[in-house]
Amino acid sequence: MFNKGQMAGLMKQAQAMQENLKKAQAELATIEVSGQAGSGLVKVQMTCKYDVKRVEIDASLMADDKEMLEDLVAAAFNDAVRQAEATSEQKLGKITAGMPGGMKLPF
Repeated sequence: MFNKGQMAGLMKQAQAMQENLKKAQAELATIEVSGQAGSGLVKVQMTCKYDVKRVEIDASLMADDKEMLEDLVAAAFNDAVRQAEATSEQKLGKITAGMPGGMKLPF
């Protein structure tokens, strides 16, 4: 059982963690990551909130097979998503590291 002082301390810690998570999530919306495919012939720039900012396709691919270009674009997007997830996990992991049982939050 917790006494009133311990409970108040836990509530303050939870509130501080919630505030830190909100700040980190807002920051993730501004952090940009890059994904690429085909040795950089296709590049995708997006935020860690998956807002795509830019897609670059090397002009040399325009004359190539349409299906191959589509595959490269998909691969570049997937690479950018993996980069965004890794960055988000790293940033939020620092905040949630002290949570009991290594809880994962639905963000």
